[in-house]
Amino acid sequence: MSNYPTDPKYKPLTAWQYFWLQILFAIPVVGFVFLIVFSISPANINRRSFARSYFCVYIVAIVLILILVFTGLFGVAMDYISN
Repeated sequence: MSNYPTDPKYKPLTAWQYFWLQILFAIPVVGFVFLIVFSISPANINRRSFARSYFCVYIVAIVLILILVFTGLFGVAMDYISN
């Protein structure tokens, strides 16, 4: 007998599911749409939590880029990368 509840919304994700979700979320436009859908979907709580954490990474990255742009360091970093 399993220790997990029988409700599919509590079923844990496997390592391969996490891997494929990361691949899916990395696709530029389609991945962002799936990220939004999965982060508000009540189908699986673990998938929803993972999508929300991935969404938080996007928000942190955007905030860091905005800080770099407004402080002028973004141009310096792009010049350094391009050389």
